[in-house]
Amino acid sequence: MDKRPVDVVVISDVHLGTYGCKANELTTYLKSISPSILILNGDIIDAWQFSKRYFPAAHLAVLKEIIHCIINGTRVFYITGNHDEILRHYSGCRVGNFMLTDKLVLEIDSKMTWIFHGDVFDNTTKGSAKFLAKLGSSGYGLLILINRAINKLLRYAGRERISLSKKIMESVNKAVIKVNDFELTAAELAIEKHYDYVICGHIHKPQKREVSNQNGHVTYLNSGDWVEHCTALEYYKKEWRLFQYEESAFPETKAVKERPQPNVITDEINFHINSLAG
Repeated sequence: MDKRPVDVVVISDVHLGTYGCKANELTTYLKSISPSILILNGDIIDAWQFSKRYFPAAHLAVLKEIIHCIINGTRVFYITGNHDEILRHYSGCRVGNFMLTDKLVLEIDSKMTWIFHGDVFDNTTKGSAKFLAKLGSSGYGLLILINRAINKLLRYAGRERISLSKKIMESVNKAVIKVNDFELTAAELAIEKHYDYVICGHIHKPQKREVSNQNGHVTYLNSGDWVEHCTALEYYKKEWRLFQYEESAFPETKAVKERPQPNVITDEINFHINSLAG
């Protein structure tokens, strides 16, 4: 299968090391594209639930494919999230085509795009609430296992599968957003900073939304997750779009031995590392 050329790809909330991670689907997707830039927007490895007892080969295959990207010319930016916040101690580290950072601003086709995970706007990941959030994360992993068992029974009975974890996550997110107004907060701050686009992850809600106020306009985007939605953001032909993984669109193919060198974006992109307060 020929690889699709893509200028920029953003994925987030993969949660490698957890039972809910759709690692096989993500590896298949990564093998299908040839991005010039790959942005890993937080919670790629789940340090909150990481265990030596559970990190299967499928999860290692995702890391292997990312390394292949780096070796073969793709510029990879790892933006830290709350589940992999331990990496924030090493923010600014750069090795070849790989860079670890807490936030990123790209100038693409004369448009400024601000990218960060988004947990900075979530009060449930700070202070004493963080302990409860970690407990909730462990419970969510247990829910994934229960959900899989239920779906096996439903499949045997000829019934359609259900996603309890997705329904609960959406309910929790709605409650959080009512308090923090996550998307609007990110968008209004981006307008204040005169950005054209703002990209977040964190809330596991794929989104493309236009936001305007008296001070200006911005496009808010969220890359979703690879636990329930299996979504990514792609920039190609001067447009951001949401990609939704569909198993039927990826028939089995032979592994590609060599990745083509991407030559889509060169000097048209300038990189800027900005702080939230800057």
